[in-house]
Amino acid sequence: MERLSVSAVIVTWNSAEFLPRCLDGLRRQSGILELIHIDNASSDNSAAILRDAFPGCTQIVNDTNRGFTGAVNQAVARARGEFVFLLNPDAFLEPEYVARVVAAMNEAGETFGMGTGKLMRATAADTVDSKGIRMTRTGRHLDIGQGGRDGEDDRGIRRVSGSRGLGVSAGETARPRDRETSQPSEVFGVSGAAAVYRMSFVRDVSMDGEFLDEDFFTYREDADVAWRGRVLGWRALYVPGAVGAHVRRVTPEARRQLSERVNRDSVRNRFLLRLKNEGLYLALRNAPFELARDVLTIAAVLTVERSSLPALAWLWKNRRRIMAKRRAIQSRRRTPDRELAGWFR
Repeated sequence: MERLSVSAVIVTWNSAEFLPRCLDGLRRQSGILELIHIDNASSDNSAAILRDAFPGCTQIVNDTNRGFTGAVNQAVARARGEFVFLLNPDAFLEPEYVARVVAAMNEAGETFGMGTGKLMRATAADTVDSKGIRMTRTGRHLDIGQGGRDGEDDRGIRRVSGSRGLGVSAGETARPRDRETSQPSEVFGVSGAAAVYRMSFVRDVSMDGEFLDEDFFTYREDADVAWRGRVLGWRALYVPGAVGAHVRRVTPEARRQLSERVNRDSVRNRFLLRLKNEGLYLALRNAPFELARDVLTIAAVLTVERSSLPALAWLWKNRRRIMAKRRAIQSRRRTPDRELAGWFR
């Protein structure tokens, strides 16, 4: 096994229920240079559990909840590894998950800045949680295969061949027989539940010192950094031989059971994601699909989910800052929208 240099990052917020199993999986990983733990003002004993399990880790306990994005940025600023590994407390890894993803990324080549393994549902046997992120023409991002059995729906996975470079154009569509094999494949982006990023990718896509955009606070931030990375010419790899499990609590079908804060952030972030990253060509190409869904979303906010109205107000109030971020990203564009269009289906 090649020598690895990986900075593992765990962000907790009242995560004590899941931490023992998560940390047990982390112990079975090789190549971990350091563990950086950020606690977002938990009211339970999350910080103590992690400190007792990994007494040599770097630990920061925030006085307030800075959100997943703010906490990750705190950790990344201290990371020393060639790769950064984000691990949710409710994600549980099989042995060598990290090593397999990193080895595949190194084999694939330097343009692959994002990597993930196969995450199954921790609460439902044989059910997929995520094999990476795929995009739709309505502007949604979905976890590949989520909620189905392994191999049932692998839209968004593109078979690749060879070693370095992997030789698949962004506009190529996978035929059914080209979908998942035992070999690494290309996806649009990776879920933040158990994501590996090259440090060179982290540095390149960071804006104003933020790897993850702190306006997102939590939710959809992984899709945002994936899309930004794609615009800047980076690619993402799915490695089926690296396996883990994830407790998925936020899903579209569970929306009515989620807190007002979660739903409000979800509404805000779905628009923020596109306003920052979508070029003119994609906006025009996807407009009939995106606008139809936008009308439904806004109508729902105005009627049955009025608690999410502040999300729309926030977008208007912060429109200049959003547009400044958009200009900063688009001015550095390395991949034309026409090349990215094949990922939006």
